Amino acid sequence: MISNVPTSTSTAVRRDIAELAQEAGLQRVHILAWRDLADVEAGGSEIHAASIAAIWAEAGLDITMRTSYAQGNPPEGKRDGYRVIRRGGRYWVFPSTIISDLMGWHGERDGLLEVWNGVPYLSPLWARGPHAVVIHHVHRNMWKMVLEERLAKFGQVLEAQLAPPVYRRTNIITPSETSRSEIIEILGMKPKRVSVASPGIDPRFTPSGPKSPTPLLVTVGRLMPPKRFDEMVRVCDEVRRDHPDLQLVICGDGYEYQNLKELIGSLGAHDWCRLAGRVSDEELLDLYRRSWAVCSASIAEGWGMTMTEAGACGTPAIATRVGGFQDSVDDGKSGLLASTSAEMVGHIKALISNAELRERLSEGAMKHAANYTWDACAYGTFAPLAADAMHRQQGRWARLTSR
Repeated sequence: MISNVPTSTSTAVRRDIAELAQEAGLQRVHILAWRDLADVEAGGSEIHAASIAAIWAEAGLDITMRTSYAQGNPPEGKRDGYRVIRRGGRYWVFPSTIISDLMGWHGERDGLLEVWNGVPYLSPLWARGPHAVVIHHVHRNMWKMVLEERLAKFGQVLEAQLAPPVYRRTNIITPSETSRSEIIEILGMKPKRVSVASPGIDPRFTPSGPKSPTPLLVTVGRLMPPKRFDEMVRVCDEVRRDHPDLQLVICGDGYEYQNLKELIGSLGAHDWCRLAGRVSDEELLDLYRRSWAVCSASIAEGWGMTMTEAGACGTPAIATRVGGFQDSVDDGKSGLLASTSAEMVGHIKALISNAELRERLSEGAMKHAANYTWDACAYGTFAPLAADAMHRQQGRWARLTSR
């Protein structure tokens, strides 16, 4: 995914956020996230947080984002009008952030937005004042794919049993309706507390130039087990039995790189499967535009930012039928979703063989992507925080008048 965040927002949305902030008494907002956008492992969650922070800053708010240390970057800095504090390792960031906030080391705040990305900050237990929480998706089986057995079990218990009661009275924002359903059903959150604010798409994503003369697929993201890039390679290997000119480009970094490299070698796929690593913004945009489809075999997604980014470029999606993708892909119109690898093989073969299908899905992808903007996402994320602030104000006023 492209790492840049929007550099401008519509005047109307900026004004609306500013007015809502004034009404709610929110001027200084802190955002707690696990990783910073500058982190080598930054992905969709980090782009989401950075995009929102930039627009809130443009609306005149004083924004501070607190994350773990990002390799090769200073502990503190400025980005797009807001302050970034990067301190603590992957695990130490949680207690150190809590201590820093309680001690007021990073300045006063009127409101707090927590990004609960697997491990929560448990902000309702210790954070005073208005707050809201972003949850991209429920991790469930992902824990055992990225952690050793004991830690994975602890992660599952923390997410599904220990943490949810702490957040029962907290406003929660999630990117998709499917993620909202999971948060309500699996975590037991109250429906009225969970709202949807889908990620936006940078205006740079537009169609341009011809498609690749031969079938080209692109898949993008952190090279982590839950993303199942290995299965995407196997799927394409199967498709090549009928379409030997198929090419696959895998964009992203992560600790699965070596395993994928070995898999590609064992399949003799070096001539058709390219591990591109972390590509530049320009190269990714070019790949989106030239590809016949953007693909993913991931087992869980909160949204599917690569699906809508590519869709804005006129490139349809072929992905697994999981939460997030069921919203970022309009099945049968902007792309095709698959419940099994065999079904995905069939979808890719159909796309390659049918020019009319490609054209129809391409038009549908652009139409679907046009529904999503970072402006709407920024406002939709701010509104629940403002609602909590105003609710607290009303509560204080009611207590004062009842004396």
